[in-house]
Amino acid sequence: MLLHLEPADERTLINRAKGIAAIVQRRDIALLLDGHPEIAARAGADGAHLTGPSALTAALSMLKPDRIAGVGGLRSRHDAMLAGEASADYVMFGEPDRQGRRPPFDALLERITWWAELFESPCVGYAATLDEIAPLAQAGADFVALGDWIWTDAQKPAAILGAAGKRLQHSTVR
Repeated sequence: MLLHLEPADERTLINRAKGIAAIVQRRDIALLLDGHPEIAARAGADGAHLTGPSALTAALSMLKPDRIAGVGGLRSRHDAMLAGEASADYVMFGEPDRQGRRPPFDALLERITWWAELFESPCVGYAATLDEIAPLAQAGADFVALGDWIWTDAQKPAAILGAAGKRLQHSTVR
């Protein structure tokens, strides 16, 4: 689970993350903080998701070897390769930037296919809709991330997660 924390003082951020960690980790779900590698250990999180290779490199000493260091916000193949060389535990492609923009879906599929063919590190594909899940898995994504849209969709989140699971089961993973 990727947790985005709204701005607050450090103690409040830690307490918020601890509360969520207690719920998700007992269900064997890893909790990653969106940013905030400096509090991941004290908050009981399993790691942090960083934006860009520079943020990853800066955070490695705070996270490794005990915590997960994942990275998204990769604007090019070169950025992705830098993240892989820096020992990212995973790379994520397709998540929206702060303005809500994301790469065209065809470009996203191409990037995932490229990564899956050449690299060992897991790849996460960000699905902006339910219909994107199967193509992301078929392209070679090891994991598929579902964004905030699951909370605003006309279906309830549990129904979306069930439908997402079915689409993953029925996709032909390479």
